[in-house]
Amino acid sequence: MTAERPAPGIAPENSPNLAQARRLVVKIGSALLVDPAAAAPRQAWLDSVAADIATLRRRGIEVIVVSSGAIALARHALRLPPGRLRLEEKQAAAAVGQIRLAQAWSTALAAHGLTAAQLLLTPGDTEDRRRYLNARATLSTLASFACVPVINENDTVATAEIRFGDNDRLAARVAEMVQADQLVLLSDIDGLYTADPRRHPSAAHIPLVPALTPAIEAMGGAPPPGYSSGGMRTKLVAAGIATRAGCAMAIGLGSRLHPLQALLDGARCTWFLPVPDGRSARKRWIAGGLQPCGRVQVDAGAARALRSGSSLLPAGIRSVEGDFERGDLIEVLDGDLHLLARGLSAYGSMDARRIAGHRSGAIEALLGWRGRDEMIHRDDLVLL
Repeated sequence: MTAERPAPGIAPENSPNLAQARRLVVKIGSALLVDPAAAAPRQAWLDSVAADIATLRRRGIEVIVVSSGAIALARHALRLPPGRLRLEEKQAAAAVGQIRLAQAWSTALAAHGLTAAQLLLTPGDTEDRRRYLNARATLSTLASFACVPVINENDTVATAEIRFGDNDRLAARVAEMVQADQLVLLSDIDGLYTADPRRHPSAAHIPLVPALTPAIEAMGGAPPPGYSSGGMRTKLVAAGIATRAGCAMAIGLGSRLHPLQALLDGARCTWFLPVPDGRSARKRWIAGGLQPCGRVQVDAGAARALRSGSSLLPAGIRSVEGDFERGDLIEVLDGDLHLLARGLSAYGSMDARRIAGHRSGAIEALLGWRGRDEMIHRDDLVLL
């Protein structure tokens, strides 16, 4: 197992850097954001993070924040006892704390001319295909409006016990959903070590993880005392999700002021490299992993456009077969009824029949509401 471990030391020259990001997801845990003694945000720290986000935005980098802290912010107001809470207490605290958490982010970002937007998600929102598409469309639209989405798990309606560390996994799912190229987990430690450095002073820092091997995964261990957000185990789970989606991930020290600026300047952290062709792996899943629910036949012009890498627009559709819903897998046939592609439909079959053959600009008049311009976006389409 030792041979599978990357050599500790200085980060290699090929390590990613925040300056290279196009779309960045940043995960922040309760222990960084909330001062437990005051049951309030660590204001100076939060202001410094907002300033960092503004710096990244000026560089043209889209930033999405996944932030814990709602339950911690509500403990004092609800006079909740210290220690573990019952599920219903956590749900009530989340309902109160979400307002305070959203307000804290809104105020901090507004000081830099940025608009915050709140989204509450559950793992099901990232795994159910239709809810996944809805959430992704919302996040993409917010990015086009130059907003900073602030996401948290929807703990108020959880049906299973809320566990520390869930937001590590949620952040990775969000990065996968929005096709982020980088994910940063801000932590109380500056990366992955060969052992817990608080128990083993001789543990060596690992600056770069080219691949998640069994030896690396074994370093997660059980969540040790003192680690926020569930410890290193949940972060390695998040690394697996993100890197398989083609997203590089970093674990960096978040307790300092301006933690993102520090990473931008090359501060020590651990980078996990994306799996080669990670994005095409998702497309292979679309191509062969699901049972198609319907099919559309397209004209010659649409077939040529698809082969050149374009999305499928309603104008190029000649006929629609089957009964399917938005987000379902459908087949695309050319004029000779040869299978051309598979993809995830942005419209159900009834609406698809109404807009088939019409330009995208007519969708609103035909349906009474404005959906996506594409019947199948190229990110959700695989040529066969």
